Amino acid sequence: MKQHYPQFRTGFHALLAALPGQRVSVVGHQRPDGDCIGSQVALCRLLKAHGIDAVGVTSDPVPRRLRFLLADTPFVRRDNLGDEERVAIFVDCADHGRGGTKLRKRYPEPLAVLDHHISNDGFARFNFIDAGSAATAEILTGMLLDAGEPIDAVTAQALYVGIMTDTGQFRFPSTSTRVFHFAAELLSRGAQPSVAGNELYERESYAKMQLLQRYLASLKLECGGRVCIGLLPHGVFEATGALIEDTEGLVDYARAIDGVEIGVLIEERGSGIKASLRAKHAAYRMDLAAAQFGGGGHASAAGLNCHDTLASFYPKLLAVLERQIQVVDSQSPS
Repeated sequence: MKQHYPQFRTGFHALLAALPGQRVSVVGHQRPDGDCIGSQVALCRLLKAHGIDAVGVTSDPVPRRLRFLLADTPFVRRDNLGDEERVAIFVDCADHGRGGTKLRKRYPEPLAVLDHHISNDGFARFNFIDAGSAATAEILTGMLLDAGEPIDAVTAQALYVGIMTDTGQFRFPSTSTRVFHFAAELLSRGAQPSVAGNELYERESYAKMQLLQRYLASLKLECGGRVCIGLLPHGVFEATGALIEDTEGLVDYARAIDGVEIGVLIEERGSGIKASLRAKHAAYRMDLAAAQFGGGGHASAAGLNCHDTLASFYPKLLAVLERQIQVVDSQSPS
């Protein structure tokens, strides 16, 4: 049988062999998305099927639209984890700090990490990282199929949602033949696209629509119309009643404008800035742009957090994006 991730086969078997008798925290990143929660659910269920005590751990609440994935999978917030000793497996985390400062301190030496971010250079004993995969859920799906592990309906749905969301509903350039093959395999094991579509895209809150309205009203074209930047200022969540999780997907509206190559969402958060960067093409290397501010991610999708004011941050970000565009232009055939 064809192996989808032969480079991980030996390490995966070694990881499973190291876990019996251990308690495991499956750690996801802050502000978890579909790939994060889907991968956490799938890995927790795999470990529990092997008789291993595993629980999904998050710094932030599981988003309302993703709770349907959990079923009976145990999940806890970081502060409710308790004092029992656990080893940690990080999923969909581009770096050790992506799960939050407290979880990094609690688990200074993670046992394993599964991830697909190009900026991840490995921070665990077992590193299952493939930047060529569209989603962490894609990697986990391939590893389970390679190992002949059972995939129940709940696991299949979780993995399907992880793949579907991180490929932009199969629209992004990372969508490959393998992605569709895995999606078909997961459907055969109980994943339901109609349920996923309804839960994710047909249950928006009115508060999120108000947040979207504010974001769209703030959009500004820069760099000759090739960059579009939108802002969520201080107080916008209180004014609209929206939640932090309601920012998911907003930046895609800026990128979707014809002629725009890079879309940006800037949030004023507390005493700092959070920004999401999305490019239509990987050549713009949003991971490198975000890295200028201590962030990271994918070549076409990245994020950052920094202690700065909007007035100071905005021109610095614009200068970085202008340089990224100039690099791409210089490499393009005349």
